[in-house]
Amino acid sequence: MKRIVIVNIILIILGINKIVAQNNPYIVPVFIDGKDTLPCITLPNYLLIGYPPNASKREINRYNKLVRNVIKVYPYARMAALKLKEYDDLLSKIPNTKEQKRLMKLAEKQLRKEFGKSIEDLTFSQGIILLKLVDRETSKTTYQIVDELRGSLRAFFYQAIAKMFKYDLKGKYDPKGKDREIEKIVLMIERGEL
Repeated sequence: MKRIVIVNIILIILGINKIVAQNNPYIVPVFIDGKDTLPCITLPNYLLIGYPPNASKREINRYNKLVRNVIKVYPYARMAALKLKEYDDLLSKIPNTKEQKRLMKLAEKQLRKEFGKSIEDLTFSQGIILLKLVDRETSKTTYQIVDELRGSLRAFFYQAIAKMFKYDLKGKYDPKGKDREIEKIVLMIERGEL
């Protein structure tokens, strides 16, 4: 008996939805081909990502790890872009170079206090991805950012240390080449799919 009542309620709801839909027609452009009239509906673009049919378990694990790493470091790259814009605006208002250097030392101290521990806890591969995403978000390599904000000598020193650990602060982000998978993951994050 309960099933019949539930089915009737569902049918009534579906019937009401059809009546409402008929009262609010949706007009679409059409294509007329002979005697046939075909609706032309533009669908939004979607990025479909799946594993290749012949992907090995190792490739699947590598991709899943890349997704986890990008999800972890992408917020830091976004924050870096916002902070860089904020500091650029502040520095443009200060004409005195000595005062600019003092402000940058203070900003570096504040950033180390706020993000130092979590940045230090990143793995090697997460660090490389972070450098690439900072370049993506700011359109400047990490080397250029350090050079502008802290000087050429400091940038050279950081690059030398980074090279010892196989990092490259001068590395450019290549969304259509070697960083294509990272770009796809970032686009999925931005659309809220991940």
